[in-house]
Amino acid sequence: MGTDSRAAKALLARARTLHLQTGNLLNWGRLRKKCPSTHSEELHDCIQKTLNEWSSQINPDLVREFPDVLECTVSHAVEKINPDEREEMKSFLFILLHSGSDRFSCSVLGVAQLDSVIIASPPIEDGVNLSLEHLQPYWEELENLVQSKKIVAIGTSDLDKTQLEQLYQWAQVKPNSNQVNLASCCVMPPDLTAFAKQFDIQLLTHNDPKELLSEASFQEALQESIPDIQAHEWVPLWLLRYSVIVKSRGIIKSKGYILQAKRRGS
Repeated sequence: MGTDSRAAKALLARARTLHLQTGNLLNWGRLRKKCPSTHSEELHDCIQKTLNEWSSQINPDLVREFPDVLECTVSHAVEKINPDEREEMKSFLFILLHSGSDRFSCSVLGVAQLDSVIIASPPIEDGVNLSLEHLQPYWEELENLVQSKKIVAIGTSDLDKTQLEQLYQWAQVKPNSNQVNLASCCVMPPDLTAFAKQFDIQLLTHNDPKELLSEASFQEALQESIPDIQAHEWVPLWLLRYSVIVKSRGIIKSKGYILQAKRRGS
């Protein structure tokens, strides 16, 4: 194991929290050797290469400090929105695991307000049907961010007609969109389409797997990047996928991932 890996291993053995930020994937250049075929493959590739790049640039002073929170990023790929171009850009955020991370993404993108945030269905136990009670705490947090003008619009992912209707009737801030996975249904369900049309909810499509980042896949990427680390001690808490698009042109200006992980028992 090289010096870089030893330093990274020592830091991760003492830290409690890991913030991993890929920066703008369009700026990666030499880091990207191939085009991933799926979002899961892209994410695994991003985690591994970000950890590799970070471990190769660890400041010796950091090892002496042993911080509780590690900021792991590809510094040359980080790109904030130019304030002069803000009106031309539209920012999107997809919360893939847990809520509570939108303020961090605003800081990363260099904006005071996100245009659109979509939250995936929260994790639930096998055999349990998703209910309004599962969604409420996450939605309330998003509503607070809308009311404080940190977010313009909020949406959902993979809700059927009944689930979307229950959320719509209960919520103070109504969902303005719902993503539908066309891998599980080749056409939009008619009842969902009718309800969305009645209440002006935009139906979007995606092809993400049910679990984009599992605990096992994150630990595998960690182990591959930093050999001999106790990867099983680390679990992902939340994951964000963001994109910045040029308005009216549909051109992607920036995209990337932000992840937070925690060491068990800390």
